[in-house]
Amino acid sequence: MNYTAEAPAVWDPAFAEADDCLLSSDQCVIHARHYFVKGLIEIPVIGSDEVFSWAVWVSLSRENFSRAADRWETPGREAEEPYFGWLTTDLSVYSPTTLNLKTHVHTRPVGERPFVELEPTDHPLAVEQCTGITRDRLREIAAAVLHPFGDGQQP
Repeated sequence: MNYTAEAPAVWDPAFAEADDCLLSSDQCVIHARHYFVKGLIEIPVIGSDEVFSWAVWVSLSRENFSRAADRWETPGREAEEPYFGWLTTDLSVYSPTTLNLKTHVHTRPVGERPFVELEPTDHPLAVEQCTGITRDRLREIAAAVLHPFGDGQQP
């Protein structure tokens, strides 16, 4: 019931060797100038209590990233105001691209990934977050994620 992006779309594996770059399971820094956190875009499944989630990367300002990092292990951090960010995960099952959609990152209790709220727009991902998806749409997403090139075709 979820899909995880391993790194922001702008991450290059060569960055792993650089002293001013970091990629962990929750945070990413590129050349000490670009800052990202991983959070969840949650989409209700219509007619059930289930929620499908996309684990995505969101860019934050240096100030907001520092603030979030300072409170990463602090109980009560969920009282923080949401942080503005830009979605930096390309979810290929959506058109147009999901890159650079406006978001608000809501901190949750320690140990829980932040909740990523998309700005309400007519983008299909934002619409699905607001209205939910059917089980058929969930199967469609799963097929596209698990078999991105269709019938065994290669890129």
